[in-house]
Amino acid sequence: MFDAELIAAFYRKETPFYYYDLALLGRTLNAAKTAAESHGFHVHYALKANFNGRVLEYIRDTGFGADCVSGNEVKKAIEMGFDPSKIVFAGVGKSDREIDYALRHDIFAFNVESVQELRVIDGLAAKLGKKANVALRINPNVDAQTHHYITTGLDENKFGISYWELGDAIEALRESDYIELIGIHFHIGSQITDLNVFKSLCIKVNEMNNWFDERGFRLQVLNVGGGLGVDYHQPDIKHVPNFQSYFEIFANFLERKPGQEVHFELGRALVSQCGSLISRILYVKNGIKKNFLILDAGMTELMRPALYQAYHKIERLSPIAAVDNEEQVHYDVVGPICESSDCFGKEVLLPRSARGDLISIRTTGAYGEVMASHYNLRDEIRYVYSDEIV
Repeated sequence: MFDAELIAAFYRKETPFYYYDLALLGRTLNAAKTAAESHGFHVHYALKANFNGRVLEYIRDTGFGADCVSGNEVKKAIEMGFDPSKIVFAGVGKSDREIDYALRHDIFAFNVESVQELRVIDGLAAKLGKKANVALRINPNVDAQTHHYITTGLDENKFGISYWELGDAIEALRESDYIELIGIHFHIGSQITDLNVFKSLCIKVNEMNNWFDERGFRLQVLNVGGGLGVDYHQPDIKHVPNFQSYFEIFANFLERKPGQEVHFELGRALVSQCGSLISRILYVKNGIKKNFLILDAGMTELMRPALYQAYHKIERLSPIAAVDNEEQVHYDVVGPICESSDCFGKEVLLPRSARGDLISIRTTGAYGEVMASHYNLRDEIRYVYSDEIV
């Protein structure tokens, strides 16, 4: 919740901008760290959720590793001071250049997504005379019960190695001189709020763990990915996810063998609630069927509603406390981009609003700033931190 002093400070800033509540970020990270360490679990932060420099500093200082899905994310993590021995590199389409960079910097492991990729990494590692640690990303065919664009663990998805390819993967591993299989990796999707889904994942992980053990591979790492969702509807009530219940699922249902480590790749759950997109109303268009609030932020600043039809809580900000009898109006809240899909919410009930009022779009710390674009030749997105204005 924004207080009057903070809202007044927002009015003095040029909009649109992302606002990051660093105190909330710190509390969220500490909650995740405490819950993970109580079970001896390892956490890698998924940079694709947010790679803002100040945000990354907080995460690095918490002691988490990094989960990267591009060569530039690997480079960013190293430049920000993340320990290379805690960096994992995933992604279905790693280029030779990206693999070479990661090899030269001795990252912890590659999460390998195809048999062909195994052979490519082996060849590139041979040229450098290095041994590459790999974890096989296995597609477990578990339904994450989330939006189909962010489901990654079904047979129909492009990610991971399918069960029927495991024999070929084993053959490639046995033929490789410069690859060390250290674990198996899973990631079934994002914004998962039904924790029972993770119980189903544990069953699949246990099956695969035993399958490799029976074939003589003693795995060091069980990497179960991430996917823990956040509450987009009640950001002020549930601002820190229930990490304790999440990690307890894996503590109770994973069948770890002696010495095995469990690794996680959390992104959204760590950073979503600390971010808000602050925008100003440019125009109010009242019609017969629709009332529109046209903002100075658009899909170029926040892509999720247009791409995923995602919900974000939208609030009008006022330095003066709202009165109980203030008139409420249903608005379609839209941006200035020349696309009909440039819409943040339809029929949003807000106090009657006017040109110049500020609007806050909540829970945008993940997949907000990182997905911003220059479409329509838009300006670079700005950002403001809580310790700069309060």
